[in-house]
Formats: sequence, structure tokens, C-alpha cells
Amino acid sequence: MRVLARQRRPAGRADYPRARPPLQRMLQIHEAIRSGRHPNATTLARELEVSTKSIQRDIDFMRDRMDLPIAYDERRWGYHYTQEVSAFPSLQITEGELFALVVAEKAVQQYRGTNFERPLLSALKKMAAALPETVSLHLADWDQTISFRTSAETLLNLEIFDGLARATAKRQQLEIAYRKPGRAVPEPRIVDPYHLANINGEWYLFAFDHLRQDVRTFAPARIQTLRPTGKTFRRAAGFSMDERLRGSFGVHSGEGRFEVVVRFSPRVADFIREKRWHPSQALVERRGGGVELRLKLSSLVEIERWVLGWGGDAKVLQPPELIRSVRAAAEAILAGA
Repeated sequence: MRVLARQRRPAGRADYPRARPPLQRMLQIHEAIRSGRHPNATTLARELEVSTKSIQRDIDFMRDRMDLPIAYDERRWGYHYTQEVSAFPSLQITEGELFALVVAEKAVQQYRGTNFERPLLSALKKMAAALPETVSLHLADWDQTISFRTSAETLLNLEIFDGLARATAKRQQLEIAYRKPGRAVPEPRIVDPYHLANINGEWYLFAFDHLRQDVRTFAPARIQTLRPTGKTFRRAAGFSMDERLRGSFGVHSGEGRFEVVVRFSPRVADFIREKRWHPSQALVERRGGGVELRLKLSSLVEIERWVLGWGGDAKVLQPPELIRSVRAAAEAILAGA
């Protein structure tokens, strides 16, 4: 494997308008002190074209946070090191930590165009600004080492999504035009946006619906327009995402209590064993290599679709409601073939 090296960009580039200048200034302060000429805040401020307060803050940071042995010599009216300092300290990072940053940067690509992209990239750039001048990672090629891929990407109106994210963060009430599946005409709703969640790659808005007087789930892709009403809201005291989704197989929750048992053939059993499908799951090994998946759910809507996706390699053993619905769906598929 060849070694890849990344050289940091020159100081003053617009990429790091806030992170780079203080770090570069502290490096210059370090060089001035190490030279043995005992600079003070006034001379350093004049040389670096900043205020003496900025210099004092930098020196305090270097001494208290970077553990540099800086002391003030009253006889020579300047700063010096009380012991030898061979190099200016920089962020120490292991190869594993650097690889994790590469993974994080790849993950950001999933949020291109959303309001999450800018703060995520900003955070990564700030971390990169604190790295040593040359960073090496023993990988064949970063771009070919790891990637994220989504087979069915939700098509979002980024302006709508950004408005939802801002309103959720600021607890602003919204008036939305929402189109239900299969409906041609959207319905007006007044909602208090409680939470935006990405569940299995799909975005959902959990909001208090003033028409239904209850918390409902909305797909941002089906929101055609939105506008703030000018009102703010408080989340209901009892609202909890964990509690709401505890018994769901995805995003749909209900009031039911279902003991679900699905038997899988040996051909696909390993795929079932290799994932945690639900917090309640229990696996029962079957003779011959098959496996049974047992779940406790509050709704059967999503588990029905999931079971159908396994075709003849999955057989529902209980509950009766799920057996009937899967059988009816399979018959409808055959009838349309």
C-alpha cells in the first residue's frame, strides 16, 4: 500500500477564516519566545498587527491548554520558556482516528444539498486545520477504500427540508400543504414540528397536527408548501421518540401488541442472523439451518411489506392477522402477473 500525504494549505486561505489565524499566530509567538529574545505582549502585538489583549489570550491558551512552559521575566520584560521546547505542539491523531475522519467525510456526502452539509463540512475543516503539516495514511486510495451508497434515494425539495429543519430547531409553528399517498390534491395542516428523523435512510417529520389533535408522521417529500404562522410552541411533556418508536418495525407505530414469528429458509437464514432488525428480536435456530425471527410489535404495516420482500424464503407463523394480510398480498401479486 502506498502512503498518501496531505499538505496543509498556506495560512490566510479563505477555507479556515476563523480557525487558522489564531493557530498561525500562536506558532509565530512560539518561534519568537523560543528565539530567546524575550518578546512581550506589546512587541508581539506590533509585529503581528493585533491587540495586546489578543496576544495575552493566545499566551494564556498556550500555557494553560497546550502545557507550554511559558513564564514572564520581569527583569527582561518579556516571555521565555522555563525549559526546552523542541517543537510547537499540534493535534495528535492516530491512523485509526484519521481513518474515522475519512469515513465521516464520506458519510457527509449523503447530506449534500441539505442544511446539514455546511455545518458538517465546517466541523471537518476545523479538525483538519489543527492537524500537523503533513498527515500520512497507509491506504491504497481514500476514494477507493470506503463509500456510502443508497439504492433508492428520497427526492427532497431542499427548500422545504431546510424550512422544516429551521422550524423544528426554533420551535416555530407551520402551515403546510400536505399530499397524502394516492391523493392528487394536498390538504392544509397546521403543525408544530417536534422532530426530524432519518429512519432506514428515509426522512420523517414528527409533528403535532392541530387538525387531528395528535402527533402524526409526515414525509417531507409530500409537503408541497410551508410557511411559518408566526407562533411558537412547546413540545408536549410526554413526547419521546424512543417511546413512540419502541414497538414499530420502522416508523409506523400503533396501539396493538403483536407477537410476530417468521420462519426463514436456510438459504437466507444467515442474512437474518447478521442484523439486529428490532430491539425485541429473538432468534430460534431450526433443524436443517433455518431460523425463526420473533418480534414484539405495535403495528403490522411495515413488517408485512418486509416479509413479502423475502418471497418464498419467509413464512409467517403468527399472528393470524399477519398471516392473512401476507396471503392476501401474495394472491393479489399472482392475480396481476
